[in-house]
Parts: sequence; structure tokens; C-alpha cells
Amino acid sequence: MFLLAEAMAKAGMAAGLPAGLAARLARVTVEGAGELMHLSPLDPATLRKNVTSPAGTTAAALDVLMAPGALDDLMTRAVAAATRRSRELAG
Repeated sequence: MFLLAEAMAKAGMAAGLPAGLAARLARVTVEGAGELMHLSPLDPATLRKNVTSPAGTTAAALDVLMAPGALDDLMTRAVAAATRRSRELAG
């Protein structure tokens, strides 16, 4: 999650935001999503759908993140790497 916030802040700066504002927006986005997920009985997919306005900015970002080969594949590879390393460390 920390890497996600870092990447979001860097992307915000690349989009023209001042560094401090980009970092703050990334932080409050991660904090807000985490708090909502903590407090809500809804599953993450439903929460995502609930906060996504049709044809809005979140929808535009999700089109990129949910494209074939994007975030789902990256997370699958990352978890597989962590699993392999965990097994190595366990002996």
C-alpha cells in the first residue's frame, strides 16, 4: 500500500501537481479507501463500483488499471514471487 501511495504521488506530479499536493492526495485517497473498506460490510468490488461515476475520472483510471495485463496480472506475479520467497525462507 505504501508503494501504491508512492506511485500515485509520482503520477500526480507527472500530471502537473506540486509534490506536496500530489503526496497529500495520494495519502488521503489510500486512507479514505482503507477506512471505507474497514467500516463497510461490502466487498471491495462493490465498494469500487459504488465510488465510480460512469464516465468519470475514476472510471478513466480504472480502464487503465483493469486492462488485460495490468494490475491484476501484476498483483498475481507479485504474490507468486512473495510465495516463492516465503517457501525458500521456510526451508
